[in-house]
Amino acid sequence: MQASGTEAARSAGRSRRAWTVLLVVSAIGLVADLGTKALAFGRIAGHAVSVDRAEVLRTADLGSLIPAHRPVVVIPGVLELTLVLNSGAVFGIGSGARWFFIVFTIAALAFVVWAFALHTRARDTLAHVSAGLLVAGGLGNLYDRLLFACVRDFLHPFPGVGMPFASGRPLWPYVSNVADAFLIVGIAGLLIYGWRRQPESGSTEPAPSPPAA
Repeated sequence: MQASGTEAARSAGRSRRAWTVLLVVSAIGLVADLGTKALAFGRIAGHAVSVDRAEVLRTADLGSLIPAHRPVVVIPGVLELTLVLNSGAVFGIGSGARWFFIVFTIAALAFVVWAFALHTRARDTLAHVSAGLLVAGGLGNLYDRLLFACVRDFLHPFPGVGMPFASGRPLWPYVSNVADAFLIVGIAGLLIYGWRRQPESGSTEPAPSPPAA
């Protein structure tokens, strides 16, 4: 019992189990992201669409590099698949600032690993899975930026669905990818982990009850 308590209190950086969870989730997530991107750009347009880095760097309008194609409807009004090249960050934010996002991603990945090793415990599985998803998402999009000078996107949630009380404005105009989904889920997981741990870190030992008369 004492050994188990000691293991649970030990930092993740000194735990083989914690590193295994982080690395396995990161590896599986990275393969899933790159695999789905390759599959999407190989089939959605009806033929393989190759992305040439030199051509991307020469072209101001990345949309011109994607052939016209009909989106693949997975669930009507919920999800469709369409090919998009994105030179920015998640949801196209900061379009054109490629080198900034490369440097930012590397720094963010280093921070995630540092926080995992020093600020989580050996048995904080939720935090380790969430950190692994962040690493997978960051590496997946970093791979694209380095190899293609842009990010390959294909997931379009809620196509054709308008925003309530805002006529003509789409509810979700962004096209993203599996790496972006991993980043969102990873951040949500860490927020839940921090929320669950907060009462624990601020708790104090209850005062002993007075002896019965």
